[in-house]
Amino acid sequence: MSFSISGKTAIVTGGANGIGLAIGRHFADKGANVMFADMDEERLIAELGDDKDGDAMRYFAGDLREKLTLANLLSATLDAFDSVDILVNASRQVVVSDPLNPDDDGVEELLTQNLMTSLRLSQLVAKRMIKQSEGQEEGPAGSIVNLSSIAARRTRPDLLAYSVSTAAVDQMTRSLAVTLAPHRIRVNALAFGSVMSASLKEKLKDNRSFRADIEAHTPLGRVASPWELAEAAQYLASDSAAFMTGQILTVDGGRSLLDPVAVSAH
Repeated sequence: MSFSISGKTAIVTGGANGIGLAIGRHFADKGANVMFADMDEERLIAELGDDKDGDAMRYFAGDLREKLTLANLLSATLDAFDSVDILVNASRQVVVSDPLNPDDDGVEELLTQNLMTSLRLSQLVAKRMIKQSEGQEEGPAGSIVNLSSIAARRTRPDLLAYSVSTAAVDQMTRSLAVTLAPHRIRVNALAFGSVMSASLKEKLKDNRSFRADIEAHTPLGRVASPWELAEAAQYLASDSAAFMTGQILTVDGGRSLLDPVAVSAH
């Protein structure tokens, strides 16, 4: 089997910042056609520069919480590259929520952003993958990679909404994996610990001691680079993971092996 994704077409959501941007760039560097999708059009243009109009890299700007926007994203991808082989659901949000406040909308907000956006786009893309594979009796039809977090299995009260939403992403991954397996579409997820995402970078600016706390509670003693997640995503998207589906691959420097501590996972 090969780790190659060269010649495949990938949609990467959350493509304007942090982990999504790193995954999209890494995929393009490995020869894939990549549609970077994000709400922040200005940031997409700034990050992609002249590459945004190249043969292998395009961008799509829109609110992916809207069903019509998701349909338009798929249409734009097919217009640009004719097919779609890989979906990386990297669009996500982290908010602090009050677990004892019934007026706090954090759980609903993050279920919409982190779960429903990924679910609806996965459903649309999977239908296209199934259509593309008609007449083929064997071989992969597509791969979907979701971004989750070790927060799905660890508890911190003010991250109730984030933990609930990522736990839901894990179960969505398993459910879609079983549903789509007969169609030769694999669905897996990456559960990460502290990665230098856009949200974590912003938090470290305001709290210098926070990085030291993270490193102290991570056996490998550091914060991961987004590029390390990108390489793991490539593995899940490639044929090297051809017999792997419904799995939550943990990339956290060993952090989830320790007893839970009052340090949030980003």
